[in-house]
Amino acid sequence: MDDSTYTHWMLTVAQAFEIAAALILIIGLFFAFFLAIRVYRSTHDGGLTYRTLRQSFGGVILLGLEVLVAGDLIRTVAVAPTLNNVVVLGLIVLIRTFLSFSLEIEIDGVPPWRRGLVSGATVVRNAAQAASTQ
Repeated sequence: MDDSTYTHWMLTVAQAFEIAAALILIIGLFFAFFLAIRVYRSTHDGGLTYRTLRQSFGGVILLGLEVLVAGDLIRTVAVAPTLNNVVVLGLIVLIRTFLSFSLEIEIDGVPPWRRGLVSGATVVRNAAQAASTQ
């Protein structure tokens, strides 16, 4: 496999991660609304409904950010590992990490290092479990 074919395939893989992240966000938005409607129908509690929507969509955003970072890593490391690209990747990861921490604090009310390791998928699962117990 020559370099141009390898580069093409790695760019395609990175783009697939970006498409997957977009799908996660779109499908996750509908899933979050589905959970919130389910909670509202069973409890008629607007506060709980809002918290369920906020928690589940926050988890979806976290999961989407994780997938986007994976795509950026592939694009940078496998396609063009120049110093400039690595610096840009570092800034992107730093910004997305800050966003992830901010979202986790908003969702759980505590900094991530004050509780167990939780991913975006775990947050969505917890929101779904909370909705099913209502």
